[in-house]
Amino acid sequence: MADGSIDAQRLMELVIATYRGHKSDYDAIEKCAETLLKENQALRGNLSALSQAFDGQKKLFEIVLNNLPLGLSVFDADQRLTLYNSRFHQLFGLTSEDIAAGATITDLIGKMRGRESAVSPVGRRTVRPAFPKAGSSSIRRREWLMHDGRIIQSVVTILSDGSNIAIHADITDDRRAAERITYLAHHDLLTDLPNRIYFREQVDATLAERKPDEQIALVHLNLDRFKSINNTIGVSVGDKILQQVAKRIRASAGSENTLARLGSDEFAILQIGKQQPWNVTALTDRIRRALSEPFLHGEKGVELSVSMGIAIAPRDGDETDILLKNAGVALLHAKADGRKRERFFTSEMEAQMQLRHALEADIRTAIEKEEFELHYQPLYDLSKRQICGFEALIRWNHPIRGRVSPMDFIPLAEEVGLVVEIGRWVLRQACSDATQWPEGIKVAVNVSAIQFSGSDLTQDVSEALAAAALSPSRLELEITESVLMENLGEVLPILHALKERGIRISMDDFGTGYSSLSYLSSFPFDKIKIDKSFVNDIVDNKEAHAIMRAIILLGDALGMRVTVEGVETAAQLALLECEECDEIQGYHISPPRPARDVPYLLSMPPTSDDATDFLRAAQSSS
Repeated sequence: MADGSIDAQRLMELVIATYRGHKSDYDAIEKCAETLLKENQALRGNLSALSQAFDGQKKLFEIVLNNLPLGLSVFDADQRLTLYNSRFHQLFGLTSEDIAAGATITDLIGKMRGRESAVSPVGRRTVRPAFPKAGSSSIRRREWLMHDGRIIQSVVTILSDGSNIAIHADITDDRRAAERITYLAHHDLLTDLPNRIYFREQVDATLAERKPDEQIALVHLNLDRFKSINNTIGVSVGDKILQQVAKRIRASAGSENTLARLGSDEFAILQIGKQQPWNVTALTDRIRRALSEPFLHGEKGVELSVSMGIAIAPRDGDETDILLKNAGVALLHAKADGRKRERFFTSEMEAQMQLRHALEADIRTAIEKEEFELHYQPLYDLSKRQICGFEALIRWNHPIRGRVSPMDFIPLAEEVGLVVEIGRWVLRQACSDATQWPEGIKVAVNVSAIQFSGSDLTQDVSEALAAAALSPSRLELEITESVLMENLGEVLPILHALKERGIRISMDDFGTGYSSLSYLSSFPFDKIKIDKSFVNDIVDNKEAHAIMRAIILLGDALGMRVTVEGVETAAQLALLECEECDEIQGYHISPPRPARDVPYLLSMPPTSDDATDFLRAAQSSS
């Protein structure tokens, strides 16, 4: 109004008019507000759900992170700790204060209860920077030796900006297992000595580093007849004795020499020095004295002896294989010379070894071409005064060498395993020849210990009998005490199986072993054959006569026939007749003769009560 007062009526009208003019706009605004409110409420719900999901994921991440068996750490480009898990500070012995946010690698290393190892897993020193640098490598490995003996390995992945992510693992058990595997690969479990592999490596290294004025002695040791002793006392006790042997040899060898167990009862020593062969001779003397003392088995003492072969470099070779071979050759000669001694390798030994190899090749050829033949020595029954059987003895007429003694080729055939094939041939041929003889005449065949372990002897015997159609009762197998000593547990079942078939079993060379009497009680032999060494002096020596009488009485008491070998004189025969011996064998009756002479020997009956008349007649036909 003109006076400045408000016209309320007019103002209300204007407001109402304005409201009516914009009513449609207000409706639209209200609708938009309602829509926004609804969307806002939906968004709040989604944000709440996402927040809850994020919290869940965060908790899950923390659970996974802190329950990993591996430690995890993350450092930024400034080498400050930005993320870690609980396993990380457990592995390195860090406290929560030590790993506060922003701690640097340098800070943490200073607080670790350990130090970085300068030795890699393969035992070589490594040179690597204390801290990985950006761009220098994508992955680094570090090892830490903790004060409590644990080994921690860190694998660090370096990112392009210089930050890094590392995982950390306790590899103590794995490392010890690997070291144990490596140790076992180079050591003998029973004696804890280095084994053949380690010994060869040491010989290789020693020869490579040998100074011009140095000599290297290699000693190859082998216990004499340990296998038979082992089989007698049992494997477990034998193992304990081997452990004692190893300790004694180790003490004798000293820490300056390398001692190894090559296998079974074989050992080797590597000795370095300028004073050879004096040093190695002194060494072998110490070893021999150390092993001469009995080894205790309960209250009993087990006595052992040792044979040794010695090769010296560079005189006897400057390569490992040659030195080992030559020491082995010397050992073979020590054993062949009677055991209980040592032998130095010589060039003559090499020549003999070449002859030995040639003989082995000839034996193989002889088997293939059937160059062997059998001769037969009569077994004479004193009570019946007639031949009751023949022992088959192998002979070899070499096309170039001429007659080769069984003493020369049978031991070699046994050593290289050829005696199994030879033994099969002898069985077949002896059974075949026996079928040409009268029904009551038996044939005796010697069986080697190798035939018990290296073949199916029961099957070999069965096949030989079947091929010849020979009655088992006419076959007699002769075994020596050494056969039983080799493996009594394996041999006895075979002997029982053969005996059950009706085959006769005889113990040959009775009295030459150290425990013959104990073996007589372990198996019911049909016969014992007294070695010829007991016969030589029975006529003139009362003690020898008494021993012979005792053995004959023992055989009679046990129900075993007794055959005396090596009878060469009429006086010996007469004395054995008086002692009521069952059988005799020897040159006084007849030497071994070819199979073609057997019918003639059998066709000559005794002409008087004195058996020597018959024997003279038989000898005159030889």
